[in-house]
Amino acid sequence: MPGAFPEDSLLELFIFETMQSLQQLEDSVLAGEQQDSLHPEDINLIFRIMHTIKGSAAVMGYVNISALAHVMEDLFFYLRDRPEAAYDSSDLSDLMLQGIDFIKLETVKIRSGDPADGDAAALAEELSAYLQLLKIRTETSEETDRRQHTEVQPAKEVKTGSAEPGRYRALLRFEEACQMENIRAFAVIHQLDETISCTFTYHPDDIIENPDSADVIRRDGFIIMLETAASGDSVADFLRNAPYVCELEFDKLHTAGDDVIETAVQLSGMDAERLSLADTPQDHTDRKPAGPAVRDKKSREAASPPAQQTMINVHVSKMDKLMDLIGELVIAEAMVTQNPDLAAVHGPLDNFAKAARHLRKISGEMQDVVMSLRMVPISATFHKMGRIVRDMTRKLEKEASLVIVGEETEVDKHIIEHLSDPLMHIVRNALDHGIEPPEERLAAGKPRSGTVTLEARHSGGEVIVMIRDDGKGLHRDKIIRRAAENGLLSRDERELSDREVYRLIFHPGFSTKDSISEFSGRGVGMDVVVKDLEKVGGTATIDSVPGAGSTVTLRIPLTLAIIDGMNVGVGSARFTLPTNSIVRSFKPEQQDLLTDPEGNEWIMVRGSCYPVIRLHNLTAAAVSASPVEQGILIMVEDDGRSLCLLADELLGQQQVVVKALPDYILNSAGSRPFSGCTLLGDGSISLILDIIRLTSSMNAVSGQ
Repeated sequence: MPGAFPEDSLLELFIFETMQSLQQLEDSVLAGEQQDSLHPEDINLIFRIMHTIKGSAAVMGYVNISALAHVMEDLFFYLRDRPEAAYDSSDLSDLMLQGIDFIKLETVKIRSGDPADGDAAALAEELSAYLQLLKIRTETSEETDRRQHTEVQPAKEVKTGSAEPGRYRALLRFEEACQMENIRAFAVIHQLDETISCTFTYHPDDIIENPDSADVIRRDGFIIMLETAASGDSVADFLRNAPYVCELEFDKLHTAGDDVIETAVQLSGMDAERLSLADTPQDHTDRKPAGPAVRDKKSREAASPPAQQTMINVHVSKMDKLMDLIGELVIAEAMVTQNPDLAAVHGPLDNFAKAARHLRKISGEMQDVVMSLRMVPISATFHKMGRIVRDMTRKLEKEASLVIVGEETEVDKHIIEHLSDPLMHIVRNALDHGIEPPEERLAAGKPRSGTVTLEARHSGGEVIVMIRDDGKGLHRDKIIRRAAENGLLSRDERELSDREVYRLIFHPGFSTKDSISEFSGRGVGMDVVVKDLEKVGGTATIDSVPGAGSTVTLRIPLTLAIIDGMNVGVGSARFTLPTNSIVRSFKPEQQDLLTDPEGNEWIMVRGSCYPVIRLHNLTAAAVSASPVEQGILIMVEDDGRSLCLLADELLGQQQVVVKALPDYILNSAGSRPFSGCTLLGDGSISLILDIIRLTSSMNAVSGQ
C-alpha cells in the first residue's frame, strides 16, 4: 500500500502534517495533565487529531500507525461521549505520550527513507485494556446511581426506538488551504467504508485517477450518496469529524430511483436548478453558512463572493532558493553602484544616483519580505521543552513547572533548527543540577515546586533567549576546584570574574556531578550548547546567585544570510566586520601602543586597556608595511569583551551576502577567525571576521 501513492509531495505533506499534529497533541495532553483533567474542547481536539492521523496513515499504507491511532481514537471517542467517565489524568497521559512517541519515531523513519516497521501491538492492547477499565468504572458508577435513584423514586417507563434505515445524501466541503482535495475525499470514503456498514457512490468518481478532480471538489464540493441501516445522526457525526471537512450538508432522501450519480449531479446544482425537497424530511443538517440545504452554483455565487485562499504551503527549498536569489541581487546591486568604471566618468551622475537609490530601495524591501517569510515563532521550540520537564521531574522525583514568556518572538527558520538541542541541554541541566528536591526546597523556605522559565525577545539584530531556574544556583568554589582538577585554569582563580568561572562549565568534559546518572555526570551536554550556537553565530553566558537560581542567556542573530558590514582594507586584502559589533574607530599613535613581556600589544583608551590585533597577521595575503599612525583602529565588542583591530583603511559600509568559506580555507588552521566570505562590488572577495571567536580567544589574555 505505501507504493499506491508514489508522489513525493503527498509523502512530504503526510510527514509535515503528522509531525505538526503530534506536537499539538503532546501540548494538549501535557496541559490536561497539569490541570488534572481534560476540558471538553481538549478531548474533541485530541479525538480529531487521532482521527486525522488514522485516516492519513491508512491512505498512505502505514498500517501500524493507523492501527495505534485507531485505538487512541476509540479511547477519546468514549471520553467525548461520556464526559462523566472517571479517569486518572496521569495514567492517561502516560499512555498517550507513549503512543505519541511511537508515531513520532515511525514518522522519523519514514522521513529518513527507512521502513516504518515498529510494533505497537503491546501498547495498543494496553490502551484497549484501559478503555475497558474506564467502561467498567463508569458503568459501575452509573449502576450505583441508578439503584440509589430507584430507591427514592418510582421507576419511569423509558421509550426507546431504533434508527430508521434510509438513504442519505452528503455534500462535503474541505478547508480552503488543505490542498489535494481529491486525496482528502478518498480518505473520507476509505474510513466510511471501514467504519459504517453501508453502500455508497460518490461524485466525482475519478478522484484518484484524475488530478483535476481536486478542482471540481474545491468548486462544487464532494457528494456521497449512501444507503445504510445506521442512524442519520451517527453518519452525519462521522462525516462532520472527517479530516479537513469545514462544511457538511446532510439530507435524508425519500425519493425513488436508482440512478444515484444522476441524482447527485442534480443535487449538486452544477447543471440544474435546485430540486424541490419540501416534502423530504431532513434527519440532520450541519453547515457553517446559513441558507438552504442545497443551492445551485449560480445562486451560491450570487449569495456570497467566492472564497479566496489566503494561505499556501511552500516547500522550504523554494524559500532557500528565493533567499539565494535575493543575495545575488544584493551582490549585483553593489557591483553596479560601486563599479570602478564610474570613477573614470567626469561630472555629476545625478540620474544614475537617483536610479541607484531606487534600486537600493526595491532590493531592500524585497529582502525584508523574503526574510519575513523565513521567520517562524519560537513557540514550537519552547513548547517541546514541556515534555522534557514532565519526564525528568518524574524520574528525578522532583517538582517543577515550565513558564514561557515571549513565545511569539520570531527567528529565522534555519537558526531555530539549531536552537532546539542547546535549549534541551540547558533545561535538562537546570532540572538535574539546579532544581532541588521538594523537601530541600521547603527547608530552604522555597515553594515545594520549582520553576523553569523560558523567555525570548528581540534586541536590535539579535534574539535574546533566557533560561532561568529558581534552584540552588552555581557554586564558584566547586567549579574552580573541578576546573583545577581538569587543568582548565589558565590564570589565578582570584583574577577570574564570576561570569568567567561560570563559563567553565561549557568546556568539553566538565561536570560538577560526583556520580554518573541517566542525565548527567559524564561531562557531555553543556559543551554541545556552545558548539551548536557557534554554528549560527550565537553566544551563551551564565549568571547565578547561590541559593537563588541561575540564568543562561543565549544571543543569536536574526538571520545569517545577509548582514550589515563594514569593509576594511589591509594591504591588498579585504575584511568585513559586522557593524553591530563595532563600538568606535580612531587613529592610533605609535606612543599609545604598549607591549607586554609576551609580545602582546595593548592600547589605553579612556583609562581602560584593550588588546590589539593587527589584521595583517590573520592571513599571509594581508601584508601591510604602513606605519601604525597611518592605519586605523576599530574597537569591537561582544558580550562585554572588547578588543581593537588594526587595519589600513575603512572602505565603507554595505550589506553583504554571507557565503560559506571554500574547503581549502576551512581545512586550514587559519580559518578560525572567519565566519564566511562575501563578494564586494568591485568583484574582490572579502573574509568576514568572526568577532565572537576573536574576543573569546583574547579573553584569557585580557583578563576581562
